[in-house]
Amino acid sequence: MKLPRTTLILVLIALGLGGFVYFYEIRGKTQREEIKAQQQKIFSFSADDIQSLTIKTKDSTLQLEKRNSLDKPAWSIKSPVTELANDAIVSYLTDLLVKGKSERILSISPNELKDFGLDQPQATIDIKLKNQQSHQVILGKSDFNNRFLYAQTDPKTQTNGKINVLLVSPDFQNAVKRDISEWKNIGTENTSTPSPSTPLPTPTNNQSTSTPLPSTPLPTPTNNQSTSTPLPSIPLPTPTSSR
Repeated sequence: MKLPRTTLILVLIALGLGGFVYFYEIRGKTQREEIKAQQQKIFSFSADDIQSLTIKTKDSTLQLEKRNSLDKPAWSIKSPVTELANDAIVSYLTDLLVKGKSERILSISPNELKDFGLDQPQATIDIKLKNQQSHQVILGKSDFNNRFLYAQTDPKTQTNGKINVLLVSPDFQNAVKRDISEWKNIGTENTSTPSPSTPLPTPTNNQSTSTPLPSTPLPTPTNNQSTSTPLPSIPLPTPTSSR
């Protein structure tokens, strides 16, 4: 049966609309989300690309470097002390750098940096990659509801004189504001523990059992004292009848 011309045209239009919906709304949406996710990423390098990190806060400067060894831990502290680093603590920061996203980008003028706490930042993270490329993150203050931190990455002034400011996760603040003891490898402190060859104090229970009890004078029981008293030595009165 031959379809009417009008019906055939409507079928073709429906197929065309269906194809448009599939490629633009469904497949296109996925591609747009992937592009948006890539644009929101703070950096494009991976954790394996990072060779060293320098974290500067108002109170201290910490230098971390990846070890040229397959042994664990993978990171070491170079300054202010020279020790093995806590891989879990370092990984927490590197994950934020490679997986972190910017919720929003603001374009501001240079004289507005102080309004975002970026003129005197709470922390600066300098990143050096294995290919000798360098990157930087500058952390300012929190936004008004403490949901994000204002930050700059690889700060530079645009051709229009504006500066980009990112809204990043507050986890960055938790990752860098740590005491030096938290950055140290947990096993490092155990190296100062005395080895089995070091004399250890004898437990209290053993000390009590080793005390020579027989040598300690013990008081004679009262009953024994009374039986050992020489009763005949006590003078007795002469009976009256004998006089």
